[in-house]
Amino acid sequence: MKVVVQRVLKAKVSVDGQEVNSITKGLCLLVGLHKSDQQSDINYMVQKILKLRLFDKDEKKWHSSVVDMGYEILSISQFTLCYKLKGNKLDFHYAMPGDAARQNYQYFLESLKKSYDETKIKDGVFGGKMEVEIVNDGPVTVQLETSEKTISEQSRECQDDV
Repeated sequence: MKVVVQRVLKAKVSVDGQEVNSITKGLCLLVGLHKSDQQSDINYMVQKILKLRLFDKDEKKWHSSVVDMGYEILSISQFTLCYKLKGNKLDFHYAMPGDAARQNYQYFLESLKKSYDETKIKDGVFGGKMEVEIVNDGPVTVQLETSEKTISEQSRECQDDV
C-alpha cells in the first residue's frame, strides 16, 4: 500500500466539473493499493496517517497530528501509485484489481472513520475520472508505504519480468 500524504490549506475533488467533496485545513491522501495488500496493511496505514505529526500547535514545530488538531482528511483512490516502469512504459500489474481494490479502499475509509471522526473523512469517486485541486501547505508531502520488504520483492519481480 502506498499513500502520498499532503498537508493542505484546502483540497477539492470534482467529477465532470461538479464538486464531489472538499475540505479546509488538513490532509489530502492519494491512496494506492498493491495486489498483495492485506487488511493488516490497511490497519497499519490508517494508524500511521492519523498519528503522523505534520502540524504546529502552541508554536511547537510539527508536534501535532491531524487528530490532535481536529482537521479534515480528503482521501482519493489512485491506482497509478502502484506502477513499475518497464523502460518508459508504466506497468500497473502490481495494482490491486478493481473489485478487490474497491472493497479494500472502502475498508480503508471505514477504518479511518472508526479511528477518528467520520464527519471529518471525505473521499472522491472510486474509479472515477477526478479533478483534484490541492493547495499544499508548506509544501509538506510525505510518502508512506506499508511494507518495505513487499516493495523490494515487487521491484525484484518487476526486474525479472523485463
